[in-house]
Amino acid sequence: MKYKDAAKKLLEEFKGSSYIYGRDVLDTVGKTAAEAGSKACIVTSTFPGSEGYLKIITDSLASSGVELAGTVHGPGPNVPLEELRRITEALKSSEADVIISFGGGSTIDALKAAEVLRTLGGDIEDYFGVGNVTKAVEERNVTLTPHIAVQTVASSGAHLTKYSNITNVETGQKKLIVDEAIVPSNPVFDFSVTYAAPKNLTMDGALDGIAHCLEVLYGSVRAPNYQYISDVAKTGISLVVENLETVIKDPENKDARDALCLATDIGAYAIMLGGTNGGHLTSFSLVDILSHGRACAMMNPYYTVFFAPAVEDALRMVGNIYKQAGFTEADLDALSGRELGVAVAEAMLAMSRKIEFPVTLSEVEGFTQGHIDRALAAAKNPQLKMKLQNMPVPLDADLIDEYMAPILIAARDGDLSLIKNL
Repeated sequence: MKYKDAAKKLLEEFKGSSYIYGRDVLDTVGKTAAEAGSKACIVTSTFPGSEGYLKIITDSLASSGVELAGTVHGPGPNVPLEELRRITEALKSSEADVIISFGGGSTIDALKAAEVLRTLGGDIEDYFGVGNVTKAVEERNVTLTPHIAVQTVASSGAHLTKYSNITNVETGQKKLIVDEAIVPSNPVFDFSVTYAAPKNLTMDGALDGIAHCLEVLYGSVRAPNYQYISDVAKTGISLVVENLETVIKDPENKDARDALCLATDIGAYAIMLGGTNGGHLTSFSLVDILSHGRACAMMNPYYTVFFAPAVEDALRMVGNIYKQAGFTEADLDALSGRELGVAVAEAMLAMSRKIEFPVTLSEVEGFTQGHIDRALAAAKNPQLKMKLQNMPVPLDADLIDEYMAPILIAARDGDLSLIKNL
């Protein structure tokens, strides 16, 4: 209970009263939309039970006097460019003055990007990187349309963040918009929508929440607000480690499900306080074989060993969370540097094995050496430089092959000893 209460307090500090979350809150969308506009377009994903949930939203719009200008099918996973174009054109045709996304991270990210293209024009490549949307908005003296982001999955926290991930299917590479201008104006998360989520989606989402907290924690060790970020990360990681196995064993446990929703929201808060790094960077190149959350979760134990000498305090805190849950017996206070990193990484891997989650890239169907080559090439792309610089052990492009390649090979083989420390 203490971490649930801590999470709610942090979310209040983060979003104040603008965030509506908890059980059975979908019927608030109409009132929220009426306060923002009069004509709404909904971009929606499809999943078991989604029609009933969508009807709650559309009924609430009607009862609040908001015209429904269109309902658009959301994108496939990771927002392929072709589907972004389709959604953008539908959004233009709707002439909506309030937009609503109803789905997981891909659906919400798609509407963020589609609204940028509808309002600002140009090509999506113009907006990848940090702050390019804000720059264009200010230069043209326009505003983006109010966005009610209705989250349906305990995962990315896209309803709360400044990120939009878009994928070029031809190259198999994902790129990222990072901009305060695309943060949804009105986030909503009805926890009850997640209660029927299948095992793999539940695991991927929850471990994505850990990845957000963990990577921001590692990248913030020298930041002036490190202690606050440490408290945020401890809350989010603890909620997942304490509750994920419970949900896997008892999928109908609503209290544990709620805890995962809070945990992934805290992960979203974390990535608004600081940046992700290694795990997320590599995940962008595994988009054709792994979900985003699964890719990040698989890579982070290996990056933990690489970062270890620079993040000892963070590792002891994280390691103790896993130790209290029974995933390691190591004397963390007696270890330091690489040895401490290995102990924490092994605890993370132990939890993954306990819930039957893959721990090596070689276990993933479709994985090839080409994925390693792609990841190394992507790490040298200036548009993704922020991920390298967010690392607690920052890398320049000329160090990628020497130090990142062994991390990827270790993740392929499950051999932590292959990782080199800078």
